[in-house]
Amino acid sequence: MRIGELAEKVGTSTRALRYYESQGLLGARRAANGYRDYDELDLRVAREIRSLLDIGFALEETRPFVACLRAGNAAGDACPDAVAVYRRKIEEIDDCVERLHAVRSHLEGQLERAKEHKEKTCPRLRRNT
Repeated sequence: MRIGELAEKVGTSTRALRYYESQGLLGARRAANGYRDYDELDLRVAREIRSLLDIGFALEETRPFVACLRAGNAAGDACPDAVAVYRRKIEEIDDCVERLHAVRSHLEGQLERAKEHKEKTCPRLRRNT
Protein backbone atom coordinates (compact mmCIF):
# COMPACT_ATOMS: atom_id res chain seq x y z
CA MET A 1 0.00 0.00 0.00
CA ARG A 2 1.11 3.56 -0.58
CA ILE A 3 1.79 6.12 2.12
CA GLY A 4 -1.58 7.88 1.81
CA GLU A 5 -3.47 4.63 2.28
CA LEU A 6 -1.30 3.70 5.27
CA ALA A 7 -1.84 7.11 6.84
CA GLU A 8 -5.59 6.78 6.40
CA LYS A 9 -5.68 3.29 7.94
CA VAL A 10 -3.55 4.37 10.89
CA GLY A 11 -5.31 7.68 11.42
CA THR A 12 -2.25 9.85 11.05
CA SER A 13 -0.62 12.03 8.44
CA THR A 14 1.80 11.11 5.70
CA ARG A 15 4.16 13.62 7.27
CA ALA A 16 4.10 11.68 10.55
CA LEU A 17 4.81 8.44 8.72
CA ARG A 18 7.76 10.01 6.91
CA TYR A 19 9.03 11.20 10.29
CA TYR A 20 8.74 7.69 11.77
CA GLU A 21 10.71 6.48 8.77
CA SER A 22 13.41 9.13 9.26
CA GLN A 23 13.72 8.00 12.88
CA GLY A 24 14.24 4.39 11.79
CA LEU A 25 10.93 3.16 13.21
CA LEU A 26 9.12 2.52 9.96
CA GLY A 27 10.77 1.05 6.91
CA ALA A 28 9.48 1.69 3.45
CA ARG A 29 10.38 -0.17 0.37
CA ARG A 30 10.32 1.72 -2.90
CA ALA A 31 8.24 0.55 -5.81
CA ALA A 32 9.61 0.74 -9.34
CA ASN A 33 7.97 4.14 -9.73
CA GLY A 34 9.77 5.44 -6.62
CA TYR A 35 6.69 5.50 -4.39
CA ARG A 36 6.94 4.19 -0.86
CA ASP A 37 5.39 0.75 -0.51
CA TYR A 38 4.15 -0.62 2.82
CA ASP A 39 2.91 -4.05 3.83
CA GLU A 40 0.74 -5.43 6.64
CA LEU A 41 3.65 -5.51 9.10
CA ASP A 42 4.27 -1.82 8.44
CA LEU A 43 0.58 -1.21 9.14
CA ARG A 44 0.83 -3.05 12.48
CA VAL A 45 4.00 -1.12 13.37
CA ALA A 46 2.48 2.25 12.49
CA ARG A 47 -0.67 1.43 14.48
CA GLU A 48 1.45 0.40 17.46
CA ILE A 49 3.44 3.63 17.30
CA ARG A 50 0.27 5.71 16.96
CA SER A 51 -1.50 3.97 19.85
CA LEU A 52 1.49 4.46 22.15
CA LEU A 53 1.85 8.11 21.17
CA ASP A 54 -1.87 8.61 21.79
CA ILE A 55 -1.50 7.52 25.43
CA GLY A 56 1.47 9.75 26.10
CA PHE A 57 4.55 7.78 25.14
CA ALA A 58 7.43 9.62 23.53
CA LEU A 59 8.37 8.44 20.06
CA GLU A 60 11.67 7.07 21.34
CA GLU A 61 9.81 4.95 23.88
CA THR A 62 8.07 3.07 21.05
CA ARG A 63 11.30 1.50 19.78
CA PRO A 64 11.14 -1.71 21.86
CA PHE A 65 7.53 -2.30 20.76
CA VAL A 66 8.46 -1.80 17.12
CA ALA A 67 11.44 -4.14 17.46
CA CYS A 68 9.22 -6.74 19.08
CA LEU A 69 6.75 -6.64 16.19
CA ARG A 70 9.54 -6.71 13.62
CA ALA A 71 10.97 -9.79 15.37
CA GLY A 72 7.77 -11.62 14.44
CA ASN A 73 5.84 -11.38 17.68
CA ALA A 74 2.06 -11.10 17.61
CA ALA A 75 2.10 -8.05 19.88
CA GLY A 76 4.51 -5.20 20.43
CA ASP A 77 4.51 -5.79 24.17
CA ALA A 78 5.43 -9.49 23.98
CA CYS A 79 9.13 -8.73 24.61
CA PRO A 80 10.89 -7.94 27.89
CA ASP A 81 12.23 -4.58 26.67
CA ALA A 82 8.69 -3.38 25.91
CA VAL A 83 7.44 -4.57 29.31
CA ALA A 84 10.30 -2.61 30.91
CA VAL A 85 9.06 0.53 29.12
CA TYR A 86 5.58 -0.08 30.54
CA ARG A 87 7.06 -0.34 34.03
CA ARG A 88 9.07 2.88 33.61
CA LYS A 89 6.00 4.68 32.29
CA ILE A 90 3.91 3.53 35.26
CA GLU A 91 6.62 4.81 37.62
CA GLU A 92 6.59 8.17 35.81
CA ILE A 93 2.82 8.37 36.11
CA ASP A 94 2.93 7.46 39.80
CA ASP A 95 5.51 10.23 40.37
CA CYS A 96 3.29 12.72 38.53
CA VAL A 97 0.24 11.69 40.54
CA GLU A 98 2.20 12.16 43.78
CA ARG A 99 3.32 15.63 42.69
CA LEU A 100 -0.22 16.56 41.70
CA HIS A 101 -1.54 15.40 45.06
CA ALA A 102 1.09 17.51 46.80
CA VAL A 103 0.18 20.57 44.72
CA ARG A 104 -3.52 20.00 45.39
CA SER A 105 -2.90 19.70 49.12
CA HIS A 106 -0.83 22.89 49.08
CA LEU A 107 -3.53 24.77 47.18
CA GLU A 108 -6.22 23.56 49.56
CA GLY A 109 -4.14 24.90 52.44
CA GLN A 110 -3.68 28.23 50.65
CA LEU A 111 -7.42 28.42 50.01
CA GLU A 112 -8.21 27.82 53.67
CA ARG A 113 -5.72 30.50 54.74
CA ALA A 114 -7.21 32.90 52.21
CA LYS A 115 -10.70 32.28 53.59
CA GLU A 116 -9.49 32.83 57.15
CA HIS A 117 -7.66 36.00 56.14
CA LYS A 118 -10.73 37.34 54.33
CA GLU A 119 -12.94 36.67 57.34
CA LYS A 120 -10.53 38.47 59.69
CA THR A 121 -9.91 41.49 57.49
CA CYS A 122 -13.25 41.91 55.70
CA PRO A 123 -16.10 41.40 58.18
CA ARG A 124 -18.69 42.64 55.62
CA LEU A 125 -17.69 39.87 53.20
CA ARG A 126 -18.16 37.17 55.81
CA ARG A 127 -21.91 37.25 55.31
CA ASN A 128 -21.52 36.61 51.56
CA THR A 129 -19.62 33.34 51.83
